[in-house]
Amino acid sequence: MGYPPAVVERTMKVQEVMLRAMSGTLSWMQAAEILGWSERTVRRWRLRYQQYGYDGLWDRRRRRPSPRRAPVAEVERILRLYRARYAGFNARHFHDVARREHGVTLSYTFVKKALQGAGLRPTHRARGRHRRRREPRACFGELLHLDGSPHAWLALSSAERHTLLAVIDDATKQVLYAQLVASESTATVMIALRAVLDTHGLPMALYTDRAHWAFHTPTAGAAADRTKLTQVGRALAQLGIEHIPAYSPQARGRGERLNRTLQDRLVNELRVAGIRTVPAANRYLRERFLPAYNARFARPPADPESAFVPLGRRHDLEQILCHQEERTVAQDNTATLDGVRLQITKQRGRRTCAGLRVLVRRHLDGRHSVWWGTRCVGCYDARGHAQAA
Repeated sequence: MGYPPAVVERTMKVQEVMLRAMSGTLSWMQAAEILGWSERTVRRWRLRYQQYGYDGLWDRRRRRPSPRRAPVAEVERILRLYRARYAGFNARHFHDVARREHGVTLSYTFVKKALQGAGLRPTHRARGRHRRRREPRACFGELLHLDGSPHAWLALSSAERHTLLAVIDDATKQVLYAQLVASESTATVMIALRAVLDTHGLPMALYTDRAHWAFHTPTAGAAADRTKLTQVGRALAQLGIEHIPAYSPQARGRGERLNRTLQDRLVNELRVAGIRTVPAANRYLRERFLPAYNARFARPPADPESAFVPLGRRHDLEQILCHQEERTVAQDNTATLDGVRLQITKQRGRRTCAGLRVLVRRHLDGRHSVWWGTRCVGCYDARGHAQAA
């Protein structure tokens, strides 16, 4: 026969106060005042709780404790561990780290309820209205999400804000790239794409928001102008990758959820690791965080066939993933891009290059090159000084 509701409510209250006192958020004297007990009674019940666990709060006459009860010493260790080192971690993240780093074997549900009972983690109401879930793509590489999340990622240098640029695969939820950068720009996006393409090949489609580097939008909230490509749009078109724009935060649901998860987990892990600089944070991301994250959250695709296409010889990423603009060569045989003047040397078979329509490219490493059709007529460093081809 079950216990009366009043007994259940009382036992839950006693356990909550006991957990708060054990975690240090309440003193034992305050616990005695809340429960309306004397200090002697509190000490006696504390001893019962330590000896019999949760069962000891129900019925003193019970002789055999539950075989599933958690040792009180282990519960106290978990609460101390959370308060001393992992304050701010959500319950799931703390449970993952505690199992990996500290040998905790208790279930996630028990740890979460212990943290909530001790007042170290809040309880949440059910949120949001009912939405219809979009099924993920079937194949690895069929659709990638790219997004940047500005945030104070370095908790130990909270005055600094950086952008975490991340690429996630829709079918597997695997994070293919994540780095802290100064801002979300054409150059940083192309560097991210270069890393993914070099590692995996060409995906079928890329899903992004309508940031200035992604699409031209004549007016705020209007549809993207597909007739006028950005540098990233031009590069994707050359590579044969479909570029899909998002028109609401809800449409970017998977990317937004990734950003929330990373803000919750990565900030705390960087703080615990004592990391204060961007290079150290990016090294931690590559070597520690992403392997653990993908092992925890990635899943196999519905279709084992990969949709990534290997890079062919016709795809020279250095000449495609760059800033490229058309220029007319001046009478002094120079072409200019963003204030950098590039002197074109005399070309074989031509008296002058003046009047030629050429493509001027600024590459991801800062170098420049000038192209007349498929012929490179000059290579330059970041300041415009000529270099050997």
